Amino acid sequence: MTFMITGVLPSHDRLKESFLPTESRKFRRRCANALRFLAIDAVQAANSGHPGMPMGMADIAEILWRRHLKHNPANPGWVDRDRFVLSNGHGSMLIYALLHLSGYDLPIEELKRFRQLHSKTPGHPELGVTPGVETTTGPLGQGLANAVGMALAERLLAETFNRDGHKVVDHYTYAFIGDGCLMEGISHEVCSLAGRLSLAKLIVFYDDNDISIDGHVQPWFADDTPQRFEAYGWRVVHRCDGHDVDSIEAAIRIARTQTGRPTLICCKTMIGYGSPNKGGSHDVHGAPLGAGEVTNTRRQLEWPFAAFEIPDDVRSGWDARARGEAAEQSWATAFASYRAAYPDLATEFERRMQGDLPTDWQDRVAALVDQLSTQTNAVATRKASQNVIEAIAPALPELLGGSADLTGSNLTDWSGTRSANRHAGGNYVNYGVREFGMTAIANGLALHGGFIPYTATFLVFSDYARNAIRMAALMKLRHLMVYTHDSIGLGEDGPTHQPIEHAASLRLIPGLDVWRPADAMETAVAWTAALERRDGPSCLLLSRQNLPALQRSAEQIGSIGRGGYVLGEADGGTPAIVLIGTGSELKLAVEAQAVLRQEGIAARVVSMPCTRRFDLQSLVYRHEVLPPSLPVVAVEAGHPDLWWKYVGSNGAVVGIDRFGESAPAAELYEFFAINVASIVSAARRLVGPAAGFE
Repeated sequence: MTFMITGVLPSHDRLKESFLPTESRKFRRRCANALRFLAIDAVQAANSGHPGMPMGMADIAEILWRRHLKHNPANPGWVDRDRFVLSNGHGSMLIYALLHLSGYDLPIEELKRFRQLHSKTPGHPELGVTPGVETTTGPLGQGLANAVGMALAERLLAETFNRDGHKVVDHYTYAFIGDGCLMEGISHEVCSLAGRLSLAKLIVFYDDNDISIDGHVQPWFADDTPQRFEAYGWRVVHRCDGHDVDSIEAAIRIARTQTGRPTLICCKTMIGYGSPNKGGSHDVHGAPLGAGEVTNTRRQLEWPFAAFEIPDDVRSGWDARARGEAAEQSWATAFASYRAAYPDLATEFERRMQGDLPTDWQDRVAALVDQLSTQTNAVATRKASQNVIEAIAPALPELLGGSADLTGSNLTDWSGTRSANRHAGGNYVNYGVREFGMTAIANGLALHGGFIPYTATFLVFSDYARNAIRMAALMKLRHLMVYTHDSIGLGEDGPTHQPIEHAASLRLIPGLDVWRPADAMETAVAWTAALERRDGPSCLLLSRQNLPALQRSAEQIGSIGRGGYVLGEADGGTPAIVLIGTGSELKLAVEAQAVLRQEGIAARVVSMPCTRRFDLQSLVYRHEVLPPSLPVVAVEAGHPDLWWKYVGSNGAVVGIDRFGESAPAAELYEFFAINVASIVSAARRLVGPAAGFE
């Protein structure tokens, strides 16, 4: 056995005396082989998949899940369960085999339908599809980032709710990762921060098998991973033999001793363990073994059973239902005692874990709207956003904010901001310049429960976070993303910082609400809608420059949440053309309406702060706002392509389809012709001879 922890080298004899299980080694190997062959058989049946990682990590998974993991198969959502994340999600059959054998609602028929349409065993683990899967993984490194967020959530909740003698929040976060996860840059972002935050109950198993799809990784990945993580401030367990029960058991037990640091267990494994001809090679990474090699592997591992057949003693040895029920019942008894001692805290804990907003939430929103309805001063929507946070945050302790080193520019702090650090909890995370890591960690916070995370950076840097934004939408997470400096209106920083295509491209992500409010009122409604939404994330695109407060009736205020509404009607209520504006350009549409009125052209102004919300409205409502018979001009200081779906072939879009320039904002708007004159000119052209214009 080769095993070492930094600064400590336990003797082999002492480990054997302390950690040898009561079960025989042969039986434990049979339990691990059950995982291997369920993966082998499922991949073979699908003729698609990745058998190598499940075969290589089966021994580690067997010890963790059968000996240490606190979970209840009958209640996958039990709030104090340990979290398990398969960051190397291509090896999805490992977690499916674990869930099936442990007793989750995942029958063997679903394993036989691996990677088939509408099965509960998709190609990569998906949240909400398979009971017991904590997060959708596959894009390498992001599962690790989610695990960091989960561990942070556990620590902050424990600091908030636990009391002497009452630990109602007390669980671990475990993650399996591979070489690919560590090659992805996001691993540096999140693991560096995890070390600084002292996430002691985060335990990560590194599947060090030296293989990726292209072959042996040495030519392109030869990092000293242990030293890398030690530099982050992690505790590192070196050279754990991933196929030796003593080594794995010892590593886990040492990792669970509290030192104020997260732990990386470096497990040396053989990919495709047990395959006599393909084990240890990239041939077993992402392809079925083949019928002949499946037979050879059964012979090699002394597994005489047919495909998908699990012997009764092994199945019984895996069944975690009784143990899980006992663990949850023990926690429920402890929570009842906690409720008796701290009834208010218990009620608040339940509310937050259920994701419910406070009962007085609507009253607070109504008061905020009343206040804004009389506001007349111009304000940047990023500042309006900060004012909203200031108004609502005292009543929403679950709000956990943060910025990628731009707090003073994003304006995401408020008077009650307390930064979370390695010594104490808080309600704000200084993520540093880590846009991708920040977004994926916040996804983990949302997945864990008990928090509504909001994150922030400049809109142009949403590119760095793009795949984590996509994953938030795919998982339907309640995650608010604040993106400020949303257009050429940021001015002198120039084209590197001026977003052009970003709003349009974000709107293409299915299920993502992209709000671009035009003033303080729309900003408040956008925040409210995003907080109340429980089926997906929201982006708030906010201006650097001041924007005027626009006047609205109560009915119009009530329609903002529908994503698009009539802000200004034509004289007499019979428009000849519709002008759509969004964000900072809505005021240009309002000004253009006045010019057109003087020229005898009746124009309706439509505000479109959120295209997805508008698209979800009934066809009747959408046609009421945008009558199909009328020509439409849309204006936005961004890429025009998305707007053609609203203006049609007989409409026009005033936008920008090239990169920006470095100059003051007012000059840029004129240079790029994002102005009233362009809108008026387009309207004249569309209305044509009917209004006396040729």
